[in-house]
Amino acid sequence: MKLATILHQGRPTVSIVDTHDDLYWPLNEAVSGLPERIAFDMVAAIAHFGPVAASAAPAAGGHTLQGARVLAPIPNPPHNIMCVGKNYHAHAHEFTRSGFDAGAKPEDAIPEHPIIFTKPSSSITGPGDDIPLWPGVDAAVDYEAELAVVIGRGGRMISREDALRHVFGYTILNDVTARDLQHRHKQWFLGKGIDGFGPMGPWIVTKDEVDGSKLAIRCRVNGEIRQDSNTADLIFDVPALIEAISKSVTLSPGDVIATGTPVGVGIGFDPPKFLADGDVVEVEIEGIGILRNVVRRAAVTAPSLDQMAAQ
Repeated sequence: MKLATILHQGRPTVSIVDTHDDLYWPLNEAVSGLPERIAFDMVAAIAHFGPVAASAAPAAGGHTLQGARVLAPIPNPPHNIMCVGKNYHAHAHEFTRSGFDAGAKPEDAIPEHPIIFTKPSSSITGPGDDIPLWPGVDAAVDYEAELAVVIGRGGRMISREDALRHVFGYTILNDVTARDLQHRHKQWFLGKGIDGFGPMGPWIVTKDEVDGSKLAIRCRVNGEIRQDSNTADLIFDVPALIEAISKSVTLSPGDVIATGTPVGVGIGFDPPKFLADGDVVEVEIEGIGILRNVVRRAAVTAPSLDQMAAQ
């Protein structure tokens, strides 16, 4: 089953999506007796259903998906998006060679333990939204195609053996990065946490429909294939990541773990291929879909004192 957050009758609405017939059904039309908050809050819906997909099979009606405004499936996860650095074998070597991995040596390219950082929810945008080029942080903006895991059952100290029982499903994340900030600060939060640098979607596919351990993953920029890999190349797979993160953080339903990006990012080219105004970036993952965004130069207008006071 595919679940999306769609702007329906002017309100973000949790919806079941049928991409074959190009239709969607608001969850409260497909599943009777739902509390209202579940119909309009993806995190609440995930917590309600847990790691088991809702048994909803809408047989008639439906709304046309074509032209509908599809939003990020989870605009406000319970925690920051939890991300993993250098988690594909080929990309780990690529990143170390690039010179942007501050202080890294070739012999340290493959990490012994997962490298975890976070992106704030303010970075999250939806499919079709612009990737902003903000003045002053627009010189070295890069793309990163990633499989994102959505937690369905919370918990702490989750074992590798039990980890997949806590998964609700999977979506796509583009971990957009300002490489110059990432290198300058020697810690990745500022370079990756910029407003609008976390396109997500277009929907969540429940785990009964896809096997996260062996999915083709690609990124295209203006139609040119830049990344073309498979999640089978992950250094630390989904169960390993859930085990490692849950040793420190109590995971909650609706939490998102971005599993890392494969080889082929912009800094891996000589010279680097950074994103520019007007570029079309498409991240495609087998069994999930395509996340498409356009890079646009953003204008910054400083708020007046009156506007700040009103806030």
